[in-house]
Amino acid sequence: MKKVVVYIPVEPENRERIQAIAKDYEFTYLLPPETDILSSAKPDFKAFSKELAEAEISFGVQPINLIKKMPKLSWVHLSMSGADAYCVPGVLPETTALTCSTGAFGQAISEHMLACTLALYKKLPLYRDNMADGLWKGRGAVKSPEGATVLVIGLGDIGGRYAKLMKLLGAHTIGVRRSGFALPDYIDELYHNESIDMLLPRADIVAMALPNTQSTAGMIDKRRLALMKPGAVILNVGRGNAIDTEALCDALESGQLGGCALDVTDPEPLPKSHRLWKIPTALVTPHISGFFHLRKTYDNIIDIFCAELERYVSGRPLENTVDRKSGYRKTI
Repeated sequence: MKKVVVYIPVEPENRERIQAIAKDYEFTYLLPPETDILSSAKPDFKAFSKELAEAEISFGVQPINLIKKMPKLSWVHLSMSGADAYCVPGVLPETTALTCSTGAFGQAISEHMLACTLALYKKLPLYRDNMADGLWKGRGAVKSPEGATVLVIGLGDIGGRYAKLMKLLGAHTIGVRRSGFALPDYIDELYHNESIDMLLPRADIVAMALPNTQSTAGMIDKRRLALMKPGAVILNVGRGNAIDTEALCDALESGQLGGCALDVTDPEPLPKSHRLWKIPTALVTPHISGFFHLRKTYDNIIDIFCAELERYVSGRPLENTVDRKSGYRKTI
């Protein structure tokens, strides 16, 4: 019988749903059904060495070091959007299909970005600092997103949803994407990556939602930070290496930038001694905006996998296939 291994927690009702789609397959769940979806528990891979060796399909965060021990692996579906580590030549055989869960995270991460934007604009982290010191003290003027110019770099599901939310609050939205000219109704202006230098001086808010690729690593460096409007804020929810962390700290400490909100950092995890922790205008969260903290994200991932599994067992093309050259999901 054909085999499937599943790395993420899957509750009994979802196991039944998945198995009903692929009745000719035997499923091995590496975590027990009572495992909480927010658990950090990891499977005992040695206990499942036989199942791994025979697996045709894997679902979850496939450990790269196990791939060579899985000679029958035909399809890897990742329970995350970021597929860059699996696109490195030699990691996966060319004959092994690779899909991701792009499309599952937009609601959770865009809402996180919105919350961070308002927190920075209303100086809520500074008032939280006041609470720690028992201070009844104003922290000065605040800003409104109404009338702000928002530059969204990476106009996929996450960036697009954030732009839509900011548009509803009265912001002027500018989108940057790799290609294509279709203008969504929530975007006022649309450009390609080569226009970033021209756009940075206009933006009150720069929001980044990018995967880790050769073209995105180091995208916002010291030179580009200097191009940004004085007092502007920057958000990053994609990959930490898209921003030069030390140059960002310099820009925050000097007052050139008004603040930052980072759910991803470089390095990651951010060392306890790093100066970024101590910068009052920095808001740092530990890469949690897109995990399963919002139940809807988990449900979306299960939905996406089920839809792809139906396509796979019926011999139809998979839809969330990753382009291994770009690291992005292929567009249909």
